[in-house]
Amino acid sequence: MDLTPFIPTAATRSPEEGLLSVEIPGRVAVAMKGRFLLRAVCESFGEYNRITCAVTDQDTCLSYIASEGLDPYQLLICTDYLESGNGFDLVRKVRQLHPKLHCVVLALGDVIPAEYVDAPWLEAVVAEADFVEDQQPLQAAVLAVLAGHSYRSPSLRTGILPYLSCPRLTPREYEVLDLLASGISDREIAKRLVVSEETAHTYTKRLLQTLSVNNRLQAVLKGMRCGMVKI
Repeated sequence: MDLTPFIPTAATRSPEEGLLSVEIPGRVAVAMKGRFLLRAVCESFGEYNRITCAVTDQDTCLSYIASEGLDPYQLLICTDYLESGNGFDLVRKVRQLHPKLHCVVLALGDVIPAEYVDAPWLEAVVAEADFVEDQQPLQAAVLAVLAGHSYRSPSLRTGILPYLSCPRLTPREYEVLDLLASGISDREIAKRLVVSEETAHTYTKRLLQTLSVNNRLQAVLKGMRCGMVKI
């Protein structure tokens, strides 16, 4: 899936969805598994104009980066699992082509495959389990690589996953979580549930409270870990 042509028309992000307050001077490529993660990461940037690749598969991302022209890509953020391909393999290939391109992998599997653990081209890896409370491991990883450093989020350094408490959701909360995971907005959720946009936003806020998370990304990632939702 290639959503790059639709980036300029994306809705303005809400404060609760912000993940990155980092200004990137070069172009940014984002390759995520599923529309939700793709949208969440793209919306986490203050401006969309630097994101010129927003896709869900490895080959399309490689095509964009290979045709960078005179304005090179500076940052790639990708998940380990993609709709087609593998994020670790994607990073390996793009770093061979463009050694100066900084890359951050969001590991949905919470591990780095053994064959990649000591790979010199693997700058930064963030475990999805570390998106808890007020931690911002993705922002920390981006800041680290832009400064020329490597990064591993807490659970990858210690080998200990954060404690996971899985609350019981109401049928409505399950419904809202499923809709969030599909990558749609409050307005679209409101249409699906046949309620006002304000009511849909209230449903989302209640879901975040039930899950004890701070934003939609944390909600969906926790829902995945608890086996409540898939993307």
